[in-house]
Amino acid sequence: MNMLDTSGFSCPEPVIMTKKALKDRPASLDVIVDNVASRENVTRYAEATGYSVKRTDKDGKWILSLTR
Repeated sequence: MNMLDTSGFSCPEPVIMTKKALKDRPASLDVIVDNVASRENVTRYAEATGYSVKRTDKDGKWILSLTR
């Protein structure tokens, strides 16, 4: 499983980082975000590119599990 930790970055950086990580269209990617704006924007971007998103809350952060 691929993992991308975007903690500490504010938008649009987490979306840009996610876009780069999805460049080769992996089957799955876990993206860790630590603010609501990043959570919503990464989710929207992933869904727009054909991924389904499952959100898990963990220690004040969110793990967005992207799968296609």
